[in-house]
Amino acid sequence: MASATNGAAIALRGVGVTYPSGAIAVHDANLTIAAGELAVLLGPSGSGKSTLLRTINRLIEPTSGSIEIDGVDARTLEPVALRRTIGYAIQAVGLFPHLTVGANVAVVPTLLGWDRARIAARVDALLALIRLEPALYRDRYPRELSGGEQQRVGVARALAAEPRVLLMDEPFGAVDAIVRASLQDELRRIHAELRTTVVFVTHDVDEALRLADRVVVVADGTIVQADTPDAVMTAPASDTVRALVGIDATSRRFAAERPLLERPGR
Repeated sequence: MASATNGAAIALRGVGVTYPSGAIAVHDANLTIAAGELAVLLGPSGSGKSTLLRTINRLIEPTSGSIEIDGVDARTLEPVALRRTIGYAIQAVGLFPHLTVGANVAVVPTLLGWDRARIAARVDALLALIRLEPALYRDRYPRELSGGEQQRVGVARALAAEPRVLLMDEPFGAVDAIVRASLQDELRRIHAELRTTVVFVTHDVDEALRLADRVVVVADGTIVQADTPDAVMTAPASDTVRALVGIDATSRRFAAERPLLERPGR
């Protein structure tokens, strides 16, 4: 049984991003993500999905529209303070090589002024959550970890300050298929336990179908469909979505069905 929802609701209202060159990266994006939902932004490279993700924590400032987190306009918050309340995990994990695993996970809680005992307890709890034995891993350095283990530590670091929103930008793209499937399973399990709101970017249709409560298809800077994985496969909203899902939708649906049904709390 999943725990009570701890995530925050996110509302994007008419969000647009236009670069100084005049190029439009995101156009009039409207999307509501429920508290505790795992929403996957799916689209080809250059579609605007990562740009849209980064507007949520203001790594990219929207040039139009607004973003609300639990009803609070993100523009009213100081950007660095906002980012410290939102977890962020990326493909290039970015662990600090000179810090131990424990110190890497502790970065944001330390910046927030948590006391040592609270930080130590949080580090050990998160290492246990990602299934890395604290006694064996907290004092290791990133160079002593496999790629999959580094990605797990990256997720733990993103969750360290108990964020209600976790942004993930193609976090599993650099590992092999077997490790990737294992990390996807771990993310589903962690999400079911914590009920953090997760916004996950991928260009991989199978990954989106495997993970998502809702798939948000992005093409040419526009949201073209936001629906359940089953609806995206069986009732694509446009030729663009149909082409993205592909002619093998039936086998994709079969492959996705079991992981979706086995999610705790589903």
